[in-house]
Amino acid sequence: MRRLRYGVAASLDGFIAGPNGEYDWIVQDPSFDFAALWEQFDTLVMGRLSYEAASVRFGSLKSTGKKIVVVSTRLDPAQHPDLTIVSANIAETVAAMKAESGKDIWLSGGGMLFRALLDAGLVDSMELSVIPVLLGAGVPLVTAGLRRTLHLDESYALPSGILRLKYSVV
Repeated sequence: MRRLRYGVAASLDGFIAGPNGEYDWIVQDPSFDFAALWEQFDTLVMGRLSYEAASVRFGSLKSTGKKIVVVSTRLDPAQHPDLTIVSANIAETVAAMKAESGKDIWLSGGGMLFRALLDAGLVDSMELSVIPVLLGAGVPLVTAGLRRTLHLDESYALPSGILRLKYSVV
């Protein structure tokens, strides 16, 4: 069975975006091997806002060679033929994807989608990059929901001061 792994960057005070949705404070550390990370996945799942932000920052996600699944009630599938757009039965769709054969699934970005899938018992792990910045306000890392216990599997600091934390969902 494939694992659903949530990857996100957050400020030290627990925000994944600034008050106006800005993410310019998320720095890249050249010592981190993104190619090795991306090789572990064949599917990316994200909400519409995360998809739009990633498209602006990185260009077309189609070039990743991965299946791109976007959860949205606003995107028109006819205008985005390179995406799989899910607008209903999200937990059931993700559960079915996990049951398929393949590499792990990367859940990227938004706290609301993460919370919904976590509460549905579908998230297997959380990989958090804590960026050494205090935003003071913004989009919270996690929205309100059920209590979940996490187990710290790995932690290490990058030269830039970014702290990488990997947790399993218990």
